[in-house]
Amino acid sequence: MGQLDVLAGSAQSVMPAGLAYLDAQQAVFDGMLEGWSRQQRTRFLQLETIAPRLLLVRRLVAFGNLYPWQWTPGEMEAFFDHLRSGHRPIAYSTARGYQVTLRMFNEYVVDPRYGWSQICVDKFGVRPELVFNEWNTITHLSEAEGDPRRRSLSYDEVQALFDAADGLVEQIRGRGRKGALSAQRDAALLKVIYAFGLRRREAVMLDVNDLGRNPKMAQYGKYGAIRVRFAKAAGGGPPRRRTVLTLPEMDWVVAVLTDWFTEVRALFSPGSHPALWVTERCGRMSTRSVEHAFNRAQAAAGLDPALDLHCLRHSYITHLAEFDYPHQFIQAQAGHRYSSSTGIYTHVSDEYRNRLLDRTLHSRHPALAAAS
Repeated sequence: MGQLDVLAGSAQSVMPAGLAYLDAQQAVFDGMLEGWSRQQRTRFLQLETIAPRLLLVRRLVAFGNLYPWQWTPGEMEAFFDHLRSGHRPIAYSTARGYQVTLRMFNEYVVDPRYGWSQICVDKFGVRPELVFNEWNTITHLSEAEGDPRRRSLSYDEVQALFDAADGLVEQIRGRGRKGALSAQRDAALLKVIYAFGLRRREAVMLDVNDLGRNPKMAQYGKYGAIRVRFAKAAGGGPPRRRTVLTLPEMDWVVAVLTDWFTEVRALFSPGSHPALWVTERCGRMSTRSVEHAFNRAQAAAGLDPALDLHCLRHSYITHLAEFDYPHQFIQAQAGHRYSSSTGIYTHVSDEYRNRLLDRTLHSRHPALAAAS
């Protein structure tokens, strides 16, 4: 058995020899996508990662009506120029992500170990080429490439968001309409996301049994910590895990969780369903539902539409820094692998920086500080 036969995604494993195809070009292209999908699955990448990548490759083929063995650098440049035009130009970070994806597929196709180059030569008389280079790809110069309008919320903005979420409950009740129970759940959910700095998937995948005690903070009872079991995976690995402690500055969340369990959750009749956050149909909430909950509260509070749910996580990390927690502690609470990631999320206020300067001034130059 040769090397090509044992490689997941090789042309021989996807397109057995001796078969005749009515549309050879489409068959080879479909085979390339299937082979690339197999290659990624052997690396334990998830379907939600693979599927968008395949769709992007199909999108590029549809754009120029050219198959991968017909691609040129000029075709790539035309595609991204198209994405930058129009009334909704592609974001910088999105464009770089697209280029990374297409470059991976391009390198897979031209890699001789997978045999696609030889199939293209045999069937079409042309060999696919590398179409990305240093002159037509985005250089990663900044750690933070997201929309600068997506930022941490101030303390007043966080309070306004929570007040608006609570207000929606009263509005729905006052109108005698259905949905007050769901609005009450959404208000509690948003508060928990902020109080523990959770990602959206981390929040919806929480089970009742993920709430636990912290022996060092016995006063919080069974709400002293949350065990996150579905944190962001890396490199095709399984979801990472971490324990997020309830902090004294966020201890108001204990009352929120107590009310959720004693007054609200049972009204959904969840039965034995393990999910912490359940729907009216006794199922687990989706990440899309959490997004909708934030958007409704955001609009009711009159906050900047550019802010999104993930801004609550930014706010949590920033506010922990302003509470003077050590950087490594914040990194552990947030579940970041690298300290640089925590730094990207941290956007301390001018007021905090002035307090820090004032404290430093008093400690190092007491006489000068007294004179001021």
